[in-house]
Amino acid sequence: MDTKSFIIDSQKSLAEWTGRKVTGAHNGTIGVKEGHFTFGNGNILSGKFVINTKSITILDIEESETNTQFANHLASDDFFNSDQYPEAVFEITYAEPGDSNLYHVKGDLTIKGITHSLETTLQIVKKDNTAVLDAKIVIDRAKFNIRFRSANFFTNLGDTLIYNNFDLNIHLVAEAANSLISLKI
Repeated sequence: MDTKSFIIDSQKSLAEWTGRKVTGAHNGTIGVKEGHFTFGNGNILSGKFVINTKSITILDIEESETNTQFANHLASDDFFNSDQYPEAVFEITYAEPGDSNLYHVKGDLTIKGITHSLETTLQIVKKDNTAVLDAKIVIDRAKFNIRFRSANFFTNLGDTLIYNNFDLNIHLVAEAANSLISLKI
């Protein structure tokens, strides 16, 4: 089998998040720390990427003090507890190729030290020594003990309710491992 490994370029990769509540939504970015993918005969065989939970930014709040307070709250134990759990990890456990560079993927997502399996669709465009992966992952935060204003854990929240599902739009750019070696020489 012809296999080829790719290493994620964290400077070119990014995750965008959207969280919704009764009265609206918030959105921002979160940095991709590292990761890798392996292709066999042109199809993805395995992969893993790590997100830096300490890098959460909020894009829809412009006032500096409020933005900082919100970012600190997302990093607190109410949400991601970034000091204790600075990384969230997604590892592909199964990938089935489909049409138009799409893959049906199963994987294990770990947030706050809690792991759950999920399924999603990846689009992977591979050209020569570069692979670009895009996916939208819908995450139920309650499964990962992110309880703040969740109807799963609290009652009578009214318009302060925050919905459990949030979206993570992943954009990963990876370079072939052998091309990185040759560039360093």
